[in-house]
Parts: sequence; structure tokens; C-alpha cells
Amino acid sequence: MASSTSRDRAQALLDRIQLADGHNDLPWALRDFFETDSNSEKSTDDVFATAARVDLSVRTPELHTDLVRLREGRVGLQFWSVWIPCKLAGDGAVTAVLEQIELVYELAARYPDDLAVATTAAEAEAAFASGRIASLLGAEGGHSINSSLGVLRALRRLGVRYMTLTHNENTPWADSATDEPVHGGLTAFGRDVVREMNRIGMLVDLSHVAPSTMHDALAVTSKPLIFSHSSCRAVADHPRNVPDDVLGKLADNGGVCMVTFVPHFVSQAYAEWDARLKDAMNAAGVSHNDLEARGAFTRSWTGGGQPPRVTLRDVVAHVEHAREVAGIDHIGLGGDYDGVKALPEGLEDVSCYPNLFAELVERKWSEGDLAKLAGGNVVRVLRDSD
Repeated sequence: MASSTSRDRAQALLDRIQLADGHNDLPWALRDFFETDSNSEKSTDDVFATAARVDLSVRTPELHTDLVRLREGRVGLQFWSVWIPCKLAGDGAVTAVLEQIELVYELAARYPDDLAVATTAAEAEAAFASGRIASLLGAEGGHSINSSLGVLRALRRLGVRYMTLTHNENTPWADSATDEPVHGGLTAFGRDVVREMNRIGMLVDLSHVAPSTMHDALAVTSKPLIFSHSSCRAVADHPRNVPDDVLGKLADNGGVCMVTFVPHFVSQAYAEWDARLKDAMNAAGVSHNDLEARGAFTRSWTGGGQPPRVTLRDVVAHVEHAREVAGIDHIGLGGDYDGVKALPEGLEDVSCYPNLFAELVERKWSEGDLAKLAGGNVVRVLRDSD
């Protein structure tokens, strides 16, 4: 554990520097809070009314995120993930992502003293200067545009600043890291998606995509790319992580890899445990990519024993590896809070960011390097795409 002196230095730094987190799944977690069935006939208004029953102005231990703990964690810029599951396809996917976007706007309207929707780097910095948390939108999963550049442009008009090209399954135009390859990376339409995102100022997010898709996007893009919540494959060999050859290309691209905290992405032992879980699910005819099915299966699965212990220092190993391979100007943080059930010890919820920075202070990181990791790199990339 870091010393109190290191923690005080970390907190003082984060009081001055805008801490940016690349990925938080609170919007969908609010839909699920009272076991709302996303496939039911409930109206959008019913979904919002259900979410409104959660008071984020007080500690909400059932979630990783609330306004009290965001303040304790010194979060100054949050990309809210407007994620939808892969089982929602076609027009249903478009409807669901629009509902997710509207929910973020509802939250900002409900808590105007704490949250401010931002669509540009300047607006994000102004929100932080006013004492509020800059709230940006990131669409997770290219299936949300239903293979339509028109829908993509509409999402950008609504303020969405990044889109993850895939989620756990392939789209008709891009291969996912956790699905069987079909396209060999990006199709011709997939390359058009990247070009259009460049043109309209939407960041291309390569979290969740296959390495072939990463390389294709790097070859096509004219703007910096991001990984909103991915770690390093050389440290933990999980297909969701970023290979070193891709990390190395981020320096030339100007992009940022935002290291995530998900246990099976940051711990090699946990990645191996998760691989055994996937094998067991496949044998039972259950999709490991279906997050709800995975959770239900895991609760009754005894074949793998207890999940391995994962700590903050496992995350630090990824941060330091990414700094070594990509360079200090190309790293950030994307916790994936409220997108997973368990998190490393020391990073259990959004209040814990000072713990991570205190550990890096102990490791003699300079304040300049800490500032770049905290948010400087992400704001730069955002500004480059404005």
C-alpha cells in the first residue's frame, strides 16, 4: 500500500489535473438495476422512470459509480458508454442506442451541479473549470449503427464522440477479438466507416476488435485512434488486449491506449481461469460472449475453483508496459466500472483512482507523466478530432 504522503501528492495532483476515464457502463447498469428486461415491451419512458429510482447523489453500493464516489475519485471527464448487447440487432439496436444516449442527457439534467454534457475538448475543460464532471458519450459496438453511415452521422450530431467498431461479436463489416474471424479485419464498408468517423470528428475505438481489424484501421485512419478500455496482451494473454506491435504503432498514429481494470484482462492467472470458463460454457452450449449468460453460468460453475486474486498492482504492470512500448504520450485509463461484476483489490469502484496514482508516485513517476496519463493525452486526442 502506498504511503499517506504519496496518496496526498496523488490527490493534490488530481485536484489540479482533469482525470479522464474512457469507459463507464453506468447507463446500462441503471437499466438493469431493477432487473429491467431489455427485450420486453416496456416503453422508453418506463426505462427512464426505472433508472430515475436510483439516487446517484448518495452512495449506491449496488453500483460501482455514484456522484459521491466520482468526486472522491477525482474523476473530471467521464466517457459514458452507451452500450447495447449484441443480441439487439437491426432497428432494435438503433432504438436501444438512442435510448442510452437520451438516458445520459437525462442524468446530466437531473444533476446539473455535478454533470455537464460535453461534445468538444474545450467544453470538457470548461466543465472541469466550473467544478463539474465533463460527460461525454461513447457508443460501444458498431452493430448500433445497423450498417448505416447515416445512423453514424446522426449519433455524432447527438454528441457521441467515439464508437467501438465491434463488441464481443463481429459486425457485418469488422471482426471482433472474441468471435471467429470472418472478414480478415475490416471490409470495404468497414474502411468507409473509419474514414467517415475521421471526417465527422468521431474517435475510432479499437477496444474489442481483432488484431487484424486494429491493423486495418491504423492503415486507413487519418486521425488518432483510441482503445477506450483495453490492456496489454504481453502482460496478460487475453484476446481483448492489445498486442505490442499495435501499441508500437500508436506513437506514429498519435493515439491512446486507455488501460482497463477488468480482472481477466489484467491478470494472466485470471485470463487462464476465464479460458477454462469459456471451454466449460462451450461444452454446455452456452455463449461466453453473452454477458448475462456468462454471469448466470459462472454463479453455478464449480469446475474452475475460485477466481484468482487480482490487485491494483496487476493494473500498474499494464500501465508501465504500455508506457514502455507505446510511450508516455499514448496511454490513459478506462476502468470499465459497472461493466463487470468484480474489480481488482484497491480499484473496487470509481473512488479508487487516487490509489492508482499514489502507487505510481511511489514508483517515481513524474508529475508531468502522471498528468498525461490522467487525462492530458485523451484531451489532446479529442481536440485533434474536434
